[in-house]
Amino acid sequence: MKKIVLILCVVLLAGCKNTTEETAETVAVDTDLESLFEMMQGSFNSEAQALQDSSYFNISLHMYPIWEQHGNYLYVEQALNSMQDKPYRQRVYEVSRLNDSVISSAVYTLEADSLWIGKWKDPKAFDSISPTELTIREGCAVLLQKISENAFAGATSPTDCKSSLRGATHATSKVEISPGKIASWDQGWNSEGEQVWGAEKGGYIFEKVN
Repeated sequence: MKKIVLILCVVLLAGCKNTTEETAETVAVDTDLESLFEMMQGSFNSEAQALQDSSYFNISLHMYPIWEQHGNYLYVEQALNSMQDKPYRQRVYEVSRLNDSVISSAVYTLEADSLWIGKWKDPKAFDSISPTELTIREGCAVLLQKISENAFAGATSPTDCKSSLRGATHATSKVEISPGKIASWDQGWNSEGEQVWGAEKGGYIFEKVN
């Protein structure tokens, strides 16, 4: 009888150990991905930079999570700070793990984007559509790597992000993200490799305001 009880205890303990290991694997969290996604959220502007250097505008940048049940999506809206009702850029970013060292921020456009102006204040409004209704901007994903304990940096492919704005053939973006700050340098290039739009001296520095 004692031998039977001992065997049962061993079996139960082994089962508990396996269950614990399986649970630990199931709830494994990508802390870097979560940290980056959190740092990208909020309202930012470049007011401090614009006050120091008149060649930069005061730009507002709003980035808020949508479709939390589908993954890490952000609705993104950029405008002159004095004209926030007329944004010049509206996008959706999907932030996901590409491989062990790279996190991708894929870029999508919205149909009838004027209908979504200011909806960063009400992210639940996006529940009326789904990610399948977006159009991806091929070649425009920003590929980010961790560069320190609390910072990530990356860029787009040098030539794969197509653009026709102001005579450009392609665009590039360089990004660095840290707590409370996003530095972003967007530039457009023509077929001769000449810059035709975007900041010339360096990227815009957005500081979190909310």
